[in-house]
Amino acid sequence: MGITLARGGSKRVPQKNVIDVNGKPLIQYTIDEAKKSEYIDNYIVSTDDEDIKMVCRELEQTYFDRSTAEDTQKSSDGLLEVLRVMDKPDYIVEIMCTNPLKTVEDIDGVIKKLDIMGVDSVCSVVRVWDYHPSRVKFIEGNKMVDVYPEVLESRRQDLTPPAYIRNGSIYAMTWNHLRMNETRYDKNTVPYIMPEERTINIDEPIDLELARIMLK
Repeated sequence: MGITLARGGSKRVPQKNVIDVNGKPLIQYTIDEAKKSEYIDNYIVSTDDEDIKMVCRELEQTYFDRSTAEDTQKSSDGLLEVLRVMDKPDYIVEIMCTNPLKTVEDIDGVIKKLDIMGVDSVCSVVRVWDYHPSRVKFIEGNKMVDVYPEVLESRRQDLTPPAYIRNGSIYAMTWNHLRMNETRYDKNTVPYIMPEERTINIDEPIDLELARIMLK
């Protein structure tokens, strides 16, 4: 089962999920790719926003009337809210709508990894370069303190070991994992590596402009 949690409230990019991105509302990019999946037999958008519901109706996309989502609500709470009124699936796939660059290849790749490896959860990640942990510092008493030991004057391509970050695109998990732990991922979560060219997370207005350029 696939679920997209789509809140109406967004402080940095107002009405983000329905904002026009090269002729389509942002959320449509996710809906279009989710519908292509050969593994998702039931896909639902969960939202508390009337504009998002209108987009869903126009696209003939099933939606769930989510209770008003607070900023402090965890994504796992949003998933469980939907699943309380559904037949419990073996797998749950959260397909996030803030990355319009992901494709069905990524969605199905995460699902296949979950199934083939027999693990409890899989999360999409992307490699980081300039934000490698060795380049990230704490500041203590006006001095820079390592988070991870840095080889001074190292080139970005030489940074080791390779570091990855969750890229805000896809989480897949078993029903038992979500039900028992009330979380999408934990220390045993398996990574699914996505390419940089299919990764963006729209949190700021500049991200939106970059997405428009990349989608062209």
